[in-house]
Amino acid sequence: MNKILKNLSVIIIFLSVSLYSNAQVGESRNDLAIGFNGGVNMSSVSFTPTIKQSNIMGMCGGLSIRYTCEKYFTAICGLQVEINYAQRGWKEDIDDGSNNTYQRVTNYIEVPFMFNMGWGKERNGVKFFINAGPQMNFFLSEKETYGGDAWNPSNRPNNVTEQYGKDTENSFDYGIAGGGGLDLSTKIGHFILEGRYYYGLADIFGNTKKDYFGRSGNSTITVKLSYLFDIIKTK
Repeated sequence: MNKILKNLSVIIIFLSVSLYSNAQVGESRNDLAIGFNGGVNMSSVSFTPTIKQSNIMGMCGGLSIRYTCEKYFTAICGLQVEINYAQRGWKEDIDDGSNNTYQRVTNYIEVPFMFNMGWGKERNGVKFFINAGPQMNFFLSEKETYGGDAWNPSNRPNNVTEQYGKDTENSFDYGIAGGGGLDLSTKIGHFILEGRYYYGLADIFGNTKKDYFGRSGNSTITVKLSYLFDIIKTK
């Protein structure tokens, strides 16, 4: 699965570069819009050995930059880059009778580079769009929260307790992101509603043969609102 996703991310990067370098194939555009985005993340971490868990909610938001370079038939094509602050992590479902609770919030700066394609109204109307591309993340900090009665991890059903008190070991995370939404274009700017999924290809903990976890990758569902205003607009 990881190999397939890595190959897919390479293909997405290639398509994005090809789009930018061949922007004159269709009807040329030279539109630049910048603005802000904000929303919520629903995150978990894929572990091997597995840890029973549910999504943890966190905030996300930052700066968005979108360059539209071409209209190819009915598709409006461009590139989008963001610099966001994002909270991730996981919340464990502990059902061993201990009444313990555990969650970890991890904080990142994330930088997605996405191919953007939309269909609909360029001006004064609604456009449906999709985004897809690679994403880099830079670890900032984390916080563990232990709760419930006296902490007793000895009776965990799968005996996985290595994560408790273990610091995030890899400060650089990368993966692929994709999603879609609606873009309402008005005279004062673009109002955007988007849903997005991120699949981490890297691991937060070491994954060598001597390490306990073979897999510890971030997974995040994001719902966000954005506002972009035009800096350069095709006449």
